[in-house]
Amino acid sequence: MISPYNDEFFMKQALQEAHKAFEFDEVPVGAVVVANNQIIARAHNFTEHLHDVTAHAEMQAITAASEFLGGKYLSGCTLYVTVEPCVMCAGALYWSQLDKVVFGTRDEKRGAGRFQNQLYHPKTLVLNGVLEKECSEIMLRFFQSKR
Repeated sequence: MISPYNDEFFMKQALQEAHKAFEFDEVPVGAVVVANNQIIARAHNFTEHLHDVTAHAEMQAITAASEFLGGKYLSGCTLYVTVEPCVMCAGALYWSQLDKVVFGTRDEKRGAGRFQNQLYHPKTLVLNGVLEKECSEIMLRFFQSKR
């Protein structure tokens, strides 16, 4: 049997969060945390609204997922995020010990990939390029609207 719950399905959910961020005039990055094919946390960038440079989608999602599970480690979980995590977020993802991180589009300027994924926990599988076009387009639209 083919499961409808795959990387594309969950990345579409993260994209919904990115669209919410766009509506709030936040950089449109969205994230969801999944455990056992169930979304346990949804988040998007909230840095402008909270006046908090650490309020990235990934950080918000880690906090919500940890609260849901009642612990600080996210073993057995996958994070789906529309844009490659930055160094700060990769560090937090390291400490949360996620099984898998899936992102849509690379961030050539600030992405953790500049360090060849050495910032992630050794057991964390990192995948990229899921719905890359859609994830990239919303970022381009946002920054074009700012010019």
